[in-house]
Amino acid sequence: MPIKIPSTLPAYDVLTREGVSVMDEDQAARQDIRPLRIALLNLMPKKIQTENQFARLIGATPLQIELTLLRMSDHQTRNTAAEHMESFYRPVSEVWDEKFDGLIITGAPIEHLPFEDVDYYAELQRVMDWTQTNVQSTMAVCWGGMAMINHFHGVAKHMLEAKAFGCFRHRNLADASPYLNGFSDECVIPVSRWTEIRQAEVDAVPALKTLLGSEEVGPALIEDTAHRAVYVFNHFEYDRDTLKQEYDRDVAAGTPINVPVNYYTNDDPSLAPVNRWRSHAHLLYGNWIQEIYQSTPYDIGQIGA
Repeated sequence: MPIKIPSTLPAYDVLTREGVSVMDEDQAARQDIRPLRIALLNLMPKKIQTENQFARLIGATPLQIELTLLRMSDHQTRNTAAEHMESFYRPVSEVWDEKFDGLIITGAPIEHLPFEDVDYYAELQRVMDWTQTNVQSTMAVCWGGMAMINHFHGVAKHMLEAKAFGCFRHRNLADASPYLNGFSDECVIPVSRWTEIRQAEVDAVPALKTLLGSEEVGPALIEDTAHRAVYVFNHFEYDRDTLKQEYDRDVAAGTPINVPVNYYTNDDPSLAPVNRWRSHAHLLYGNWIQEIYQSTPYDIGQIGA
């Protein structure tokens, strides 16, 4: 089944060219099924790129997905045209009374700030509490995951001495988990962050279970059953050239940055990067959608009851 998005959203043409099944409102209305309502709270500055990345993954599942794009109510983006935001995004203040089968909270390039210094953090805390009554399952990514695990469990984020940057090998620590159906014993995941969550502090919280982890960059995927959430600290959703864009930007700006680990062919930035994570990315998001489908009530109004 396809993902339902407006035909005028840039992701519609991008995904169509890639062979991802998409449909517009008129096509969706002719199907006699209830689509899963998935919301994307997009905190990244490059909104359109992030929309494409997540829509690509959740649109590859065999279920009809209705994607809703959300933004923080009062925070104004400077990197995406106002017309795009006005046309396709809803402020979270408009959806407090609505129910969603799933919510993705993205990362944000504000890792250096204490959570309480982020201008929209109070509203984000309300969003995280709201998920407990209005969202069946939440996937919080990178900084979003760090914010949510801190909010519910007090697990801290810690600054790194150097940026964790590249493609790192992770071990499958829970191969019976439904989120890891089809996963190999090891997988490679893109990482781009200045902060970390420490495994010892996660282990001190009995409610949390680490599903994927790395000796080099720590836990990558944590399940929080009590809050119907999974926290993903690395970037399965990245395109082949996303790390390259970050590297080239820093080099051009004269910002000290290492060549991303295990990313370019022969670690040579003059050669093309290689995508080593695409299949596991589709597995993770497909498994998440499958878990939502199996657990969410047909009457969406019963979510959180």
